[in-house]
Amino acid sequence: MSEKQMVSKEAITVLENKIQMIPSNEGTIYLVGPIELPVNLYGETVVFQWYCWLHTKEEIEDLHQIIDKLSSANLAEFQQSSVLVYGDFQHEEDVLMRMHSICHTGDIFGSKRCDCGYQLKQSMQMIVEHGAGALFYLANHEGRGIGLFSKAMAYILQENGYDTVEANESIGFVDDSRDYDDAIQVLKALRSKPVTLLTNNPKKLSALIDAGLPISGRTSLWGDVSEFNEDYLKTKIKRSGHLEAEDKGTCPND
Repeated sequence: MSEKQMVSKEAITVLENKIQMIPSNEGTIYLVGPIELPVNLYGETVVFQWYCWLHTKEEIEDLHQIIDKLSSANLAEFQQSSVLVYGDFQHEEDVLMRMHSICHTGDIFGSKRCDCGYQLKQSMQMIVEHGAGALFYLANHEGRGIGLFSKAMAYILQENGYDTVEANESIGFVDDSRDYDDAIQVLKALRSKPVTLLTNNPKKLSALIDAGLPISGRTSLWGDVSEFNEDYLKTKIKRSGHLEAEDKGTCPND
């Protein structure tokens, strides 16, 4: 690592109104933003407002101390989550929201073994067309919480006849170990009114309801069904309880 640089007073002045502290049960969540982020979405430029958050076990209120400590923490080795906001997310009565779990293979490489890349882009498009909403991108959720290396091992098992749930459990994990606590705290800081959740996963819906968040509804997000992910999608329904539509649980192409 290069020699540590001094934090400038000018930088502190610029950042002081862009960083807020959110108390949590274990330390503090620091939320930085909003930041204007023009995004290429299906060939058109759409401007979102971007936030990123960091959960630390320490409670430091002095911004200079916070930044000084972070500059030597080598954060590049750790994943941080973020949220894209579109429109007046705080005040609009009717907004869409997605809690999207990171998928290295689907989101970045466009893998068709899953539907994650499709869901990422489609949810962004739906939020823009709706007029207001937010997409939370949860960086510690790879492979339903097992991490990228373990996901690679699970993929090998899937190539040898295991379904998604069996593969995870065979290498010592549960089907789904994702935690939404930090995202929920950030959501509470950004909005107090109800949201319509873009998801097929009732566990995400339950996580928000159990945290006391007002929910106005749920919208399904199925798509990009192919020979490469049909069994994966059916396993989501049959083994993990995912819902295809608002009031039924049938599988795509069944």
